[in-house]
Amino acid sequence: MVFFILKCLISGVLIAAASGVARRYPGAGALIASLPLVSVLGMIWLWIEKPDRLIMSRHAEATFWYVLPSLPMFLLIPRLLRVGVPFWVALMAGCALTIILYLGTTWALARFGSGS
Repeated sequence: MVFFILKCLISGVLIAAASGVARRYPGAGALIASLPLVSVLGMIWLWIEKPDRLIMSRHAEATFWYVLPSLPMFLLIPRLLRVGVPFWVALMAGCALTIILYLGTTWALARFGSGS
């Protein structure tokens, strides 16, 4: 339980830092947010709990494939905001697009394989 709390605290502090920096420096905040901190922390926590090379290699490869369908969201949201769409609607549209692309990615990986 202590390890779980520690993971939550470290992860939360990094997210809070990214949003705090973004308030004053949007570009720097975006840079911090774009770093694969969640992925890296997830791999660290997974390795500490279960140091298995095969599981880690599959996790890292799957992470790559699931990052790709999330990227268009970061183009759709600013485009919608620039034309006057309210933030929450733009965010929901970006999330909906990502979900659709995740479903397509999941289908494609199941059908054609991920190479692992």
